[in-house]
Amino acid sequence: MKKILTLLLVIVASSSFAQLKMQGVVKDSIGTPLELANVIAINQESNALESYAVTNDKGKYILSLGKNGTYKIQVSYIGLKSLDEVITTKEENITRDFTLLPDNALDAVELTYEMPVTIKGDTLIYNADSFKNGSERKLEDVLEKLPGVEINEDGQIEVEGNTVQKLMVNGKDFFDGDTKLATKNIPSNAVDKIQVLRNYAEVGQLSGVQNNQNNVAINIKLKEGKENFWFGDITAGAGQAPSPNDELYLFQPKLFYYSPKYSINVIGDLNNIGEVALTNRDIRGFGGGFRLPSRTSGTSINLGNNGLSGLTNIADAQEVVTKLATANFSYSPTKALDLSGFVIYNSSRLRTREENFFDYIENDFTTPPDERTTSTGREATNQFVAKLSAVYKPNFNNQLDYDVIARVSDDEEAQVVDSDVVGITRQLDEVNPYSINQNLNYYYTANEDNIFALEIQHLLSDEDPFYNALLVNDPDNNDEPLPDDRDAFDTTAAGLGLNQDQFSYDVNQDRRVKSNKLDAKLDYYNILNSKSNINLTLGTIISNQKFDSNIFQFLDDGTRLDPTPNITDIDGDPLLATNDNVDYTFSDVYLGVHYRFKTGKFTFTPGVSFHAYSNQNTQLGNNFKDNFFDVLPDFEALIQFKKSESLTLNYRMINTFTDVTNIAEGLVLNNFNSIQFGNPELQNALSHNVSLFYRSFNLFNYTNVIASVNYNKNIDQIRSLTNFESVIRTNSFFNSQFADETASVFGRVERTFGKIRARFRANFSYSKLNQFIGGTQSLNENYRQNYTPELRTNFREAPNIRLRYGYTVTDNVQGDNTTKFITRAPSVRFDAYIWDSVTFITDFAYTEQETQGQTEAFKTWDASLRYRKNRDAKWEYSLRASNILDIDSNISNGASNISVFSSETFIQPRFITFRLTYTL
Repeated sequence: MKKILTLLLVIVASSSFAQLKMQGVVKDSIGTPLELANVIAINQESNALESYAVTNDKGKYILSLGKNGTYKIQVSYIGLKSLDEVITTKEENITRDFTLLPDNALDAVELTYEMPVTIKGDTLIYNADSFKNGSERKLEDVLEKLPGVEINEDGQIEVEGNTVQKLMVNGKDFFDGDTKLATKNIPSNAVDKIQVLRNYAEVGQLSGVQNNQNNVAINIKLKEGKENFWFGDITAGAGQAPSPNDELYLFQPKLFYYSPKYSINVIGDLNNIGEVALTNRDIRGFGGGFRLPSRTSGTSINLGNNGLSGLTNIADAQEVVTKLATANFSYSPTKALDLSGFVIYNSSRLRTREENFFDYIENDFTTPPDERTTSTGREATNQFVAKLSAVYKPNFNNQLDYDVIARVSDDEEAQVVDSDVVGITRQLDEVNPYSINQNLNYYYTANEDNIFALEIQHLLSDEDPFYNALLVNDPDNNDEPLPDDRDAFDTTAAGLGLNQDQFSYDVNQDRRVKSNKLDAKLDYYNILNSKSNINLTLGTIISNQKFDSNIFQFLDDGTRLDPTPNITDIDGDPLLATNDNVDYTFSDVYLGVHYRFKTGKFTFTPGVSFHAYSNQNTQLGNNFKDNFFDVLPDFEALIQFKKSESLTLNYRMINTFTDVTNIAEGLVLNNFNSIQFGNPELQNALSHNVSLFYRSFNLFNYTNVIASVNYNKNIDQIRSLTNFESVIRTNSFFNSQFADETASVFGRVERTFGKIRARFRANFSYSKLNQFIGGTQSLNENYRQNYTPELRTNFREAPNIRLRYGYTVTDNVQGDNTTKFITRAPSVRFDAYIWDSVTFITDFAYTEQETQGQTEAFKTWDASLRYRKNRDAKWEYSLRASNILDIDSNISNGASNISVFSSETFIQPRFITFRLTYTL
């Protein structure tokens, strides 16, 4: 790593010494400096773009040119005649001013090159070819090279600190609701322009009455010749993996068709290599672009999630077999009507293995013994998602939107857990949920001063999780006087009311959660003048959830036992293993008032909402009601220093309500060692949220700065009361009188120096959580700081390299226990396009984790070698290798609220594949 860093510094230094600076001012004919004028330098010897600049607010520009060379300088500005001039450099810096004349003063000058980056209003336009060097294959390869743009760890696009929510191709939605499908599948050679739409408003009628400074969309403009023709690529591959793995295979068709009237996108993926466009969790969270009408009301209700959690990262699996079939379409039968939609089918089979060590936190009540576990599992998932959208806009004053998205899945996860405390446990989770979400919006502009907006959303969902655990049992030691002489699960089994005279505990639970939710609001905007407006909102949220649960035991002879637990709730009342008729209804009727006004660089939006809440739940013959009124203020202040620089302050008070699972009395098995029961008298939690966000994108020196500060304080937060029996824990819920707090500070600075881009990212977070174990309160505090410097080159001819170093320190204070985790993660990426035909890319990362003075490390190394005759060749041949060092596992350490843990996750072995790609 040190040698590579030295090499990069030598390249940077030699590049700097061979450069000189040309600077000056661009003015109009009366001497006024021109901001955002474009200045291009073209090398006369190679006829290539040497350098480019955009003038600042004082008309100043700076170009980096080679010594002893000849360059054509082109200067342009919207509305004025462009000019060009040939200059010859020597050894000294150059100062040269330019004056642009009115459009009718000179004949047009033909621009030889387009500016790599231009600004038109709120639209930032990147010319994709200016950032390509030939090694790119997909859209994400181009996006990663753009200043101010980042692909985050979740695969989503971030622009100037804001996550892109919508991606379009030629103005048509591309799988609305997720950008990962676009970044990983749209071929880079089809991309002409990347338009970043800042302050994006989906409804043009509301653009002047709402603050959209954090809304960002991207529109991909295709190259000429891509319309009215199919384009894309088809890849097929095969490979070898170490025994006993199967032979490797891969088939990925990615086809696209665009015309002015309609578009069709088809993406398929069949492989057992672990390369997936969307993970199971991505699809579960695929929102389809839906946004709650009540998102700014101050009310938040959580309907819960009773499906399988799935893997956080495909990289954590030993084996991954996936089948993905997706299609996206758009159709405009008339100018007033746009239809669009998509279907996604995903089938995956995963095999996992993980070894863990848990050091449970000491407490005054019961401290569980240290535990080592080995978990092996298999996950099978079949998911289907479909969406249909219609936008009818007969004129500017009327717009009607309708969206419906349906999803259904068949999920199963089998796991074997070998614990040195509990023994061997076999678990099975199954669930077949479905949901239908509908959205209806109507926007009406009565006149230039009065606008109405109606938004209605309805959700219907049905979840039916089934859980089975099979634990070992010795029926002869149930009455031993010491806990260590009994099976670890015996005391819990007795509490559940299970029959202990069995050679195994075969515990099962059926659950059913049905949710029905209506979220609607009517907005009225009265435009007082060009700088102020009033917004009145009348809205409601109505939800109903029905919950059934049933715990039962299969005995050794195959008969079924419905147990009677010997566990009491918080009030000392006995609990049941069955709660088959919980009905939970929540409603909120609210009136919101917001006043928005501008004065100079400031935009203020103070507001308040008045809420009438009603929630009740009926269960076990009892009815629990809670009706109350509340007033929730909010405030936003925006300072727009200039179009590319702003500071935003937000304050919001939020009432948060829980879901039926936490309210339902009766026992719920999250798994065999985590049992919970609800509290029907739970109240809402109140939180104060303050955020400060700064952004600046300077095209003059290509500096991008992002900084944010966030603070959250929760009052009456719903917290769990945990009791341990060995390593088996039981959780109940209550409203804590202790406030929990979180705070975070984030900053990122990016600067481009010629062909070198430097980036530094820093993050600090703090959280204070009140934990309750055995009736005793303890304070858990977490301090985390992360620093990530990065250097990368962007040469068009020479090879490129990216160096990144991640340094993370996490301090946990959990009662009387203090732990520190330090992670060091240097990585390097080398990218070369040579002989106009061969692409070589390799990634190497080294991760070292230090815990309590002990250090563990692992390495990852991937590489690919690709050949195509030239940039326009139809066929490409590639050889790819992943996990070249053939490491078995990754190591991670961390802390939860109840333990400090070390985890070893086993991953896929070394895979080597040969692939053939045909480009349409």
